[in-house]
Amino acid sequence: MCGIVGYVGDNKSLEVLLGGLKRLEYRGYDSAGVAVIDKDGHMGTRKRAGKLQVLVDDLAERPLGNGATGIGHTRWATHGGPTDRNAHPHLSADGKLALIHNGIIENFSELKKELTDTGASFTSETDTEVAALLVGREYEKTGDLTESLRRVVGRLEGAFTLLVMHEDQPGIVVGARRNSPLVIGLGDGENFLGSDVAAFVEFTKRAVAIGQDQIVTIRPDSVEVTDFLGNTVESEEFEIAWDASASEKGGWSSFMAKEISEEPEAVANTILGRVVDGIVNLGELSPIGDDALKDIDRIVIIACGTAAYAGMLGKYAIEQWARVPVDVDLSHEFRYRNPIITPRTLVISISQSGETMDTLMAVKYATAAGAHVLSVCNTQGATIPRESHAVVYTHAGPEVAVASTKAFLAQVTALYLIGLHLAKARGTLSDNAIRENVVELQAVPDKIAEVLRVSQAEIGQLARWMTDIQSVLFLGRNVGYPVALEGALKLKELAYIHAEGFAAGELKHGPIALIEPGQVVFVVVPSPRDPDSLHPKVVSNIQEIRARGARVIAIAEKGDASVLPFADEVIPIPLAGTLFEPLLAVVPLHIFGMELAAAKGLDVDQPRNLAKSVTVE
Repeated sequence: MCGIVGYVGDNKSLEVLLGGLKRLEYRGYDSAGVAVIDKDGHMGTRKRAGKLQVLVDDLAERPLGNGATGIGHTRWATHGGPTDRNAHPHLSADGKLALIHNGIIENFSELKKELTDTGASFTSETDTEVAALLVGREYEKTGDLTESLRRVVGRLEGAFTLLVMHEDQPGIVVGARRNSPLVIGLGDGENFLGSDVAAFVEFTKRAVAIGQDQIVTIRPDSVEVTDFLGNTVESEEFEIAWDASASEKGGWSSFMAKEISEEPEAVANTILGRVVDGIVNLGELSPIGDDALKDIDRIVIIACGTAAYAGMLGKYAIEQWARVPVDVDLSHEFRYRNPIITPRTLVISISQSGETMDTLMAVKYATAAGAHVLSVCNTQGATIPRESHAVVYTHAGPEVAVASTKAFLAQVTALYLIGLHLAKARGTLSDNAIRENVVELQAVPDKIAEVLRVSQAEIGQLARWMTDIQSVLFLGRNVGYPVALEGALKLKELAYIHAEGFAAGELKHGPIALIEPGQVVFVVVPSPRDPDSLHPKVVSNIQEIRARGARVIAIAEKGDASVLPFADEVIPIPLAGTLFEPLLAVVPLHIFGMELAAAKGLDVDQPRNLAKSVTVE
C-alpha cells in the first residue's frame, strides 16, 4: 500500500516523481501528490484525490515547475477519507517542510493532543500530519533535517516510512523506516528513494535496502545511512534484475493479461540454475544447512491470500517427498494463538512483495522463538528476506496487477524445489525418484504454454457468455482443493461476485444446499491414470450437482472421456503427475477471472478496495 518516491539530482525531479508513481500504481492508492523545490529554492506542492492522472492533468493546467529535489506519494486511505486535503505531502506549520508517509502511526492521537494543547492546528484528518508538524518544530530548533527526523521517529509507534525535505535545505531528502519498505537507488550525480525498486528502475539498476529503524540522507553525490541513534550503518548494494520495460504492458490489454502470458517463463526462471545433474540443489539454503534440515521435526508455512494457497500445495508435496509434517497458517492468525515453535521447527514464509506486514510480523515472531526461517519471495532487497535466515527468490519478474497470477505459480514451483531439496537432505527419496520429479517439473512451462495457446480464446468466450452471473462455486479434492480456493479468490478480487471454493468431499456436509438450477460450478478433476486417484469420487460429485441443475465446467486431463457425459463444458489440460496438475489446472481459472472482469468493464489491474502489497496489519 502507498507508493513513495524521493529524488535529488539535476533539474528533473517532477519527471522522476511522476514516472516513479506511475510504476508504483500497482500497490493500490486513492490519491496522489508531489512536492518539489524549484531552481529558485521555493517549494511547491500539489495533491489530488483520485487516480494519478488527475494529478497529472492538474499539473498540466497549473504547472508546478521542475527542480533538483522532490518527493512524491500515492496514498491508501487509513486515517481520514480519500480527499485532496488528506492526500500527501503534508506540511510543517510554516509551510517550508514537506513530509510523506507509508504506514500507520499508532500513537498519533496522543501526539495530536500534545500538539493541539500547545497551539497547533491541523488541516487534515491524517496521522501523517502529526509527524510533519513534529519534524517541523524540531527543525526550528536544530536547523538540520536529518537530526530533526531522528528526534521524532523515536517517539512514533507503529509502522512507517517517512520522507521529508525542507525549503532551506535544497538537494537533501531524508527518509526513515520501521516495519515498512524503503529502498535507495544509486545514480550518477543523482540518488533516489522508493518504496520498492520500481520507483527508480528507469534511471538506475543499483540499489541498497534500508534496514529496520534506520535513517537515510541522500544528496546528489552522497548517501548516508544511520540507525535511529545516529550510528553509521554499512549497507549492501545489489543489482536490480529487471528493467523498466518489464513493468510496461508491451501491447497487452492489461498487466494481468501480460502476466498470465508470462506464467510459463515464471516457472522456468524459478527452476533455472537450481538443478544439477537432475538433482535439486538450493545453495540459498546453506545458511540453515542440511544438518539442521535433517533435524527438523515440523514445518510451518505462513502466508496470506493467494500465497497461502500456494503454501497448501507446498504442504502436499513436501509431506509426500520429505516425510515431515507441514502446517499452513495464515500469517495474521499465526502469532496471536501462541503457536508451538521450537529450534527444530522450519518456518517458511511466502510473500510476493516481501513486505506483507502480517507475514513480516509472523517471521519476527518465529525468529524470536528460535525457529529456522526460510522465505519465498519475488522482490530483491525486501524486508522479509532480510529478516529470514535464508531466502529462495522466485524470479517471476515484476508483477504489477494487484491480483496475483504468475507469482502464484512461481511460489508453488519454489516450494516444490524446497521439497525436493529437503527429500535429498533427509534421504527420503532416492536420486532416481528426485530426477523423475524434476523432469515432471521442468516439463511444466511448456504444458502451461499449451493451455494458454489452446484454451484462452474458449475461456474468454465462456466468460463473455456469463457476465450476468452472481455466484460461482469451485470444487476440488486433494491438490485440486487449493486450486479451487485460488479460482474463487480471483473472481472475488476481479469480478466482485460471490465465489467460494470447497473440498469436493465436503459437498454432502452442507455446501450442496447451495446448488440450484443454473448454478455455475467449476470442478478440478484429478487424473484417472493415478491408481490412487480420487477421480471416481469427483465424477460422482459432478453427477450429484448436475442432478440438481448445476452448470458444470470441468477442468480435466486431455482424453478423460468419463467426464464428458456429465459436464456442460470441459477445459482440457495436458497430462501431468498428480502433484504437477495444479500448476496447469489453475491457469484456466486465472484466465476466466480476468476475462469475466474485462467483459463486465471492470479494472482488471487495480480492483476496488485492494492493494498489491498489504504493508499494515
